[in-house]
Amino acid sequence: MPEPIEDVTFHDEDWYAEDLGDRHYVGCTFHRVDLTEATSRGASFSGCTFGDVRFNVSRHTDSAFTRCTFVRCNLFEAEFTGCKFVGSTFDRCDLRPLTVTGGDWSFVTLAGADLRGTRFTGVRMRETDLAGADLTGATISGSDLSDAHWRNARLSRADLRGSDLTGLDPTAVQRVGTVVDVGQAMALTQALGFDVRA
Repeated sequence: MPEPIEDVTFHDEDWYAEDLGDRHYVGCTFHRVDLTEATSRGASFSGCTFGDVRFNVSRHTDSAFTRCTFVRCNLFEAEFTGCKFVGSTFDRCDLRPLTVTGGDWSFVTLAGADLRGTRFTGVRMRETDLAGADLTGATISGSDLSDAHWRNARLSRADLRGSDLTGLDPTAVQRVGTVVDVGQAMALTQALGFDVRA
């Protein structure tokens, strides 16, 4: 791990297509930084704040953005593979179309986020706050969504097959056309109080 860059503010910088490699930032602030088409592998951002940052078409692998705050950021077509976002918060960000493969997004705040058509595959999302989020047409497959916060989330036409939905109250979400597998259907039916028998 390289020496950390601590408590530095980056303002109105052009990092277009920059290779961030495995840089290590702690408590830094990024304001109006252009990270369009930037890449990282093994980079670490801890307790950082991103305001009006463009992550458009950026690619990040095995990188960490832990306990970070993202405000009014644009993640159009951004891809995160094996990345960790534990404890981070997204506020008024453009997250479409976002692709996340693997990694840990537990305890992330995505309340009220527009996640229509996004894709999360094999992601750990324990206790993630999805209250009021719009997941219409999204895919969250093979992911651990146990004890996620779902109240008033819109799941119409979302594909949740293979995900752990422990704690999901089907009466607290919009669910027309939501796709689940047989095991999930049984669990959700039981959550509604039905006694399922052969």
